[in-house]
Amino acid sequence: MRVAIAGAGNVGRSIARELIANGHQILLIDRDPNAIKPESVPEAEWLLADACELASLEEASLDTCDVAIAATGDDKANLVHTLLAKTEFGVPRTVGRVNHPSNEWMFDELWGVDVAVSTPRLMCALVEEAVTVGDLVRLFSFRGGHANLVEMTLPEASPRVGTRIGDLNLPGDAVLVTIIRDGAARAPERDSALEANDELLFVSDPSYEPELAQYLMPRNLRLSEVG
Repeated sequence: MRVAIAGAGNVGRSIARELIANGHQILLIDRDPNAIKPESVPEAEWLLADACELASLEEASLDTCDVAIAATGDDKANLVHTLLAKTEFGVPRTVGRVNHPSNEWMFDELWGVDVAVSTPRLMCALVEEAVTVGDLVRLFSFRGGHANLVEMTLPEASPRVGTRIGDLNLPGDAVLVTIIRDGAARAPERDSALEANDELLFVSDPSYEPELAQYLMPRNLRLSEVG
C-alpha cells in the first residue's frame, strides 16, 4: 500500500518505520523544515508542505494513496487533512490522531475520519483489560462500520465456561473473532469449548454490548460474587 502520513514528528516517523518494515510505501508530509529529517527514515518519501492545503496534497499525489494518516499534534490540522483526503482525493481509508480527549467527538465520518486513534482512550482500555475479569472492555472503535472491538476475560463463575463455541447464541451481530488462551491467540473453532480465564475478543455493534456482557457474565452472578 501507499500511505501518506501528515506530521513527521516522533509519532509520524515511528508509524512510518513500522509500516515500511511491513512492506508499505510511505510519504511523510510536514510544513516545518525542522521536521524534515530524511536520514531518520531513509526509505520514506519526504515532502515539505502543508498537509492542509489542496495544492500541497495535489503535489503529493494523494489520490494515489490507499491510506492517509493524520498524525500531527494539532487536532484541527488532523481533521482538515482527513476531510480533504476523503472528499477531495477519494482516499479509501483515513486515520486521525486525537491529541485532546475533548475533541474526540469530532473525529467521525463527517470529517472524513474512518478510524480515530485516541492515546488516552487506548491507554485506559489497556489498563482496564489488564486488571478486569468478568467485565466487557472496549478496546477500539471502527468508525466507518459503527462497530467496536471488545474484550472479556471469562471468569470461572460464567455460565459460558464449558460451552461449545458452535452453541453460543451471541446477541445481535456480535462475532467472536479470537480467543487468547495461555498467552497464545487461537481461532474460535465450532467444536472447541470456552474455558475459564479465556480472553475473548469480539466485534460488536455498540448497542449490543450490554446484552453481550449480560450473556457472558449475568449481572446477578456479578453481584453474588461481590457479596
